[in-house]
Amino acid sequence: MENPQAPSARQRPVSPHLTVYRWPITMATSITHRVTGVALSAGMVLLAWWLIGLASGPDVYQPLVRAAASPLGLFVMFGFLWSLCYHWLNGIRHLVWDLGYGFEVRTASRTSIVVIALSVLFAAGVFILGYKIAQGTMRL
Repeated sequence: MENPQAPSARQRPVSPHLTVYRWPITMATSITHRVTGVALSAGMVLLAWWLIGLASGPDVYQPLVRAAASPLGLFVMFGFLWSLCYHWLNGIRHLVWDLGYGFEVRTASRTSIVVIALSVLFAAGVFILGYKIAQGTMRL
């Protein structure tokens, strides 16, 4: 028999989901730091594959070059480069935190925005530079 004082399943309050709360920028940067760490691990596998192809000779290396020059290959390379820039800059931010600075909410939020902006700028700059060098329109 059902307990008349127990609330039914429809009357019980629902626990808030992630969509209910506004994500603070520091939470987003923390999650992004972890995701970029995983992306860098996957990117290292691709880098090792590329180096093995380079060492194996032109018949193995040329398909890798064609794959990297495709739109999907360029997208993957930019993603890897951005992950590297982001993870590096956010790692510096964490190092500063380890020294005891930047824990105030306002400072942490501002440094989060700086890390995101600089990572995009660095990645775009290096990618454009590399693309121009690969196209032969620029030399170092």
